[in-house]
Amino acid sequence: MKKNTFGVIIGNRGFFSDSLAEQGRKNILNTLEKLKYNTVCLSEKDTKSGAVESYDDAAKCAALFKKNTDKIDGIIVSLPNFGDEKGVANAIRMSGLDVPILIQAEPDDPKTMKIQNRRDSFCGKISVCNNLRQYGIPFTLTQFHTEPVDSDVFCEDVNYFAAVCRVVKGLRNARIGAIGARPAAFNTVRYSEKILEREGIAVETIDLSEIFGMCDKLPAKAKPVLQKLKEITNYVSCKNIPKTALTKMAKFGVVVDKWMKENGLDISAVQCWTSMEEFLGVSPCTVMSMMSNKLIPSACEVDVCGALSMYAMTLASGTPSALVDWNNNYGDDLDKCVFFHCSNLPKKMFKEVKMGYQEILAQTLCKTNTYGTCTGRIKKGDFTFTRITTDDTDGIIRAYTGEGEMTDDPLNSFGGYGVAEIPDLPILLDYICTEGFEHHVAINYSESSEAIAEAFNNYLGWETYLHM
Repeated sequence: MKKNTFGVIIGNRGFFSDSLAEQGRKNILNTLEKLKYNTVCLSEKDTKSGAVESYDDAAKCAALFKKNTDKIDGIIVSLPNFGDEKGVANAIRMSGLDVPILIQAEPDDPKTMKIQNRRDSFCGKISVCNNLRQYGIPFTLTQFHTEPVDSDVFCEDVNYFAAVCRVVKGLRNARIGAIGARPAAFNTVRYSEKILEREGIAVETIDLSEIFGMCDKLPAKAKPVLQKLKEITNYVSCKNIPKTALTKMAKFGVVVDKWMKENGLDISAVQCWTSMEEFLGVSPCTVMSMMSNKLIPSACEVDVCGALSMYAMTLASGTPSALVDWNNNYGDDLDKCVFFHCSNLPKKMFKEVKMGYQEILAQTLCKTNTYGTCTGRIKKGDFTFTRITTDDTDGIIRAYTGEGEMTDDPLNSFGGYGVAEIPDLPILLDYICTEGFEHHVAINYSESSEAIAEAFNNYLGWETYLHM
């Protein structure tokens, strides 16, 4: 995943030692370089100590940031001393950047509190935050009020902040492909294109008849089809799967890849139930699994907001996400439940996986029409869950997120399945039901719920419940 670029503002105050700002600038840029992040920052030739402590300095900083608007994903304000609160706020406002902002303050050493080494960053951070609040500019705080830029805890904060930046930037410009109509039986995945569009999230639609038509026109021995066929067989065990079914999957994959590329789409939501099986003669699950595994999330049942939920966690973590059902209780353990889908989960989320058939639809459509599912046990590990929804009644986007653990508790099932343990699960389920959320939830092997909630609540303005 591409590393973030941060605009860096070094705060300085005239009656504090300039050496603190000079050294502070070097220290934070060195830390960010070690973490492999890119930076845009005033040089010591641009302003005294390369810092901002006046309106003129703020104007220079703003001009530099404007010049690099397309590069900057977030702004880090570092206060090696008290800093100039107006200078910092003016620099951000005049830059015109609408990106996340992290505020860091360097701690004082009680042994060196004389004028030469005194920082007062503890106090200055409060003043900077006060001014940003007055200016209506949202910001993010570090774990501790003051922390050194060369500390492990600050490195953790920067990586957390980078995840916030990726989520905000990615979702503000997301383009979703909706392939087919919502299955008639699934009112639960209704959503508002207009509410998403207002947030900068575009939805491009295509009818399944067009997809099927393009698949039909593709020769079975066309080079792209043969390449996709090889990709499929290398991706998952296809033992006992008919060659005709694999070729249909390959054609579908080629058509979808081409359509998404032509329309600049980031993610997709596909109608699979039951038109795909009835009229194309396969399940699209493996092709969708392959996309999700490549960090291009693909959700079933045209669950556009489900795909968006997957994308948020993929942006935050840089790892694949899946969409599952809140499916079953697990005995009488109230903090455990069964996650399940048919399935199109990405390969990296399985303990073991092979291609199978859609056992539910095979009851009525015949096994030969439903090959293509990825079947296996979801592996053990800590995970984050997220769900985004458009609340059409109130005209807003809402969400919830939290964390749990996939366990290795005994379970005999089909499709993609696993047992999840989530602290205070009954409280979460009450919230989901009371607030009218969908039966689908996105999961990701990461611990990114707080970064997602920060991005949603603080910067995107989406009402988000963080389950902790």
